[in-house]
Amino acid sequence: MNQNKRTAGSLLGALGRNVVLIVYALFALFPLIWMVLCSFKSDVQMYNTVFRFTPTLENYRNVLFGTDYFRAFFQNLLVSGVAVVITIVAGVPIAYALARYDFRKKEDVAFTILSFKFAPEILVCLPVFLIFQKIGLYDTYFGLIWVYQLVTMPLVIWVVRGYFEDISVEIEQAAELDGYRWYEIFLKTLVPLIKPGLVAAGLLAFIFAWNDFTFPLILSGFNVQTITITSMRYIASDTVHYGQVAVAATIAVLPEVIVCLFIQKHLVRGLSFGAVKG
Repeated sequence: MNQNKRTAGSLLGALGRNVVLIVYALFALFPLIWMVLCSFKSDVQMYNTVFRFTPTLENYRNVLFGTDYFRAFFQNLLVSGVAVVITIVAGVPIAYALARYDFRKKEDVAFTILSFKFAPEILVCLPVFLIFQKIGLYDTYFGLIWVYQLVTMPLVIWVVRGYFEDISVEIEQAAELDGYRWYEIFLKTLVPLIKPGLVAAGLLAFIFAWNDFTFPLILSGFNVQTITITSMRYIASDTVHYGQVAVAATIAVLPEVIVCLFIQKHLVRGLSFGAVKG
């Protein structure tokens, strides 16, 4: 009898946990669900219907074939992707240097790098805008990729630095005794060990660059446009085409969702690695 009670109690406990998780998942995903639903609503049904409405693809036709949204999408993908690649190539050695070497005012240098992330983007946009106009980088791919380093570089450096600090120095010393050169130790020994953290930091950097609004608004014009700026076209002076805005937002989140699904294992491990020490 007691065994049956314990079994029934465990089943009820598991059922309760599953119900709570399902409710929380619906709560967390509801904005995305609502955005997708709005993308299939017409402007007439946007305000007088909730879940029961007549689906239409007119919003998708207007966005995908009536505007240059695809051009802005691929430009955004190019700028964000190249910016993250440059950040990883330059930021990982910087993170290693901050983690392994002792030099004067090391922490001051590290905090200065991190302060670039703290500073509001609008604070640096005006001087950067004037400088870019003087040197011919306004409304160019290189200019936008360059300024995106202010968004992505501090994040990658500080996250990856923590992973390097968690790796024992004895591992490098053992590899050195085995005859590996310094760059072989770095590439073949250390980089594979920090791979989860590198993936997590790279994905977060890509999300920040992909969703950035202020820098493209001020530093790009007609030649280079991102989807965050292009989406403003559907906000007219007399009305807001919420269905078209929902379409633009729905397509905009697809790269982030797809990348997260493909690297989910490394992402979870990278975000949780080092959380418990001792």
